[in-house]
Amino acid sequence: MLIRPKAGILDPQGLAVERALPALGFGGVREVHVGRLIELEVADVAQLPQMCEQLLANPLIEDYEIIAPA
Repeated sequence: MLIRPKAGILDPQGLAVERALPALGFGGVREVHVGRLIELEVADVAQLPQMCEQLLANPLIEDYEIIAPA
């Protein structure tokens, strides 16, 4: 699953990366957001939303996306 800050939530890591890249010579970078990837092997994938809501993500400030393996 991918977990990212919700739109409008301050993302200090994203801002730091957004400011650092031009200083390193990389132009045209904007709207950087830093999130995290959590990989799990579970017996029942139907439990994943509940896991995210209760532990893995902070639903007040983060959105999550569950991605099934290919």
